[in-house]
Amino acid sequence: MSRNDQVWIKRNYKNCSGCRRCEIACSLYHEGKIWPEASRIRVFMLVPGVEIPHLCFQCDDYPCVEACPTGALSVNSQTRAVNVDASKCTACGLCIEACPGNVPHLHPEGNYIVICDLCDGKPKCVEACQEGRWNTLMSIPREKEVSYKILAKTPKELTHKIAKQILGEETAKEVID
Repeated sequence: MSRNDQVWIKRNYKNCSGCRRCEIACSLYHEGKIWPEASRIRVFMLVPGVEIPHLCFQCDDYPCVEACPTGALSVNSQTRAVNVDASKCTACGLCIEACPGNVPHLHPEGNYIVICDLCDGKPKCVEACQEGRWNTLMSIPREKEVSYKILAKTPKELTHKIAKQILGEETAKEVID
């Protein structure tokens, strides 16, 4: 896989129905069973009607990898996704603090962090979303000139932004604040 073949997952939050098929597809791929809590993508609904699929933004400088004191996190040379070596991870949480979107989270049973690894370049969450025709998640070529880190936001920050777009400024203010 060359740099030209690498993908990034584009998000159109306003299209998300909250079906959570992305979480199911991810957990089936990674855990071998339907287990949304162990999914590498999580859908947050902090405001009714506003669903936010939240997953790694694949920052170019990988602050989570840099913050890991044990070397449990690394960048896959083929996909540029973050890989987690569960045997090295101590679940200290420094990667979560370093991530501008607070994306990494603890596996519900293991003592290690989970982060989107792009399913070896063929994201299952995107496949599930596309099958449902929601077009919330789309695989697009990863662009060298684009800084994806600037898009990294917490679920709360994303919810505020999208709620204003969907509900309008006044209604969003009532619901959020």
